[in-house]
Amino acid sequence: MNTEMHRVMGLDLGERRIGIALSDIMGIIANGYESYTRERLNRDLEHIVNICKEKNVELIVIGLPMSMNGTRGEAVDKVEFFVSKLKEKTPIKIDFYDERLTTATAQKLLISADVSREKRKQVIDKMAATIILQDYLNSH
Repeated sequence: MNTEMHRVMGLDLGERRIGIALSDIMGIIANGYESYTRERLNRDLEHIVNICKEKNVELIVIGLPMSMNGTRGEAVDKVEFFVSKLKEKTPIKIDFYDERLTTATAQKLLISADVSREKRKQVIDKMAATIILQDYLNSH
C-alpha cells in the first residue's frame, strides 16, 4: 500500500514573477511557497518541475486570467503557452482555475493588513497563488 502523501501546487503566472503555493499533504489548506522571479522559460519550467519532485506534487493548478466579461485575452494565451511547455517537462496533471479577482483580493488583504507597498510587491504573486489554490481546493 502506498502511504506517500501528495500535494497540489497553485501557480499565478505573471510577467516578472510566478507566485507559487502548495497544499498541505491532505490537500485541504493552501500555503504560500514563494514569489519566484522569472528568468528565461526553460529555467522557469525547471524550477517548477524541481519543486514538484521535491514536494511530491501530483496536480498543478494554474490561474487562468480571463477578462471580467469572460473573454480570453493575450494573458490567457501566454498562460496556455506556458502550460504547453510545462507539459513537455512533466507528466503531472495540470488544471486551470478562473482567477479573475485573485490579484485584487490579494492586494486588498495585504492593504488591510497594513503591509507596505514595497513588501506587497514582493509577496502579491505568492498570495494570489495561495488564493487560487485555496479556492480550487474548496471547490473540489
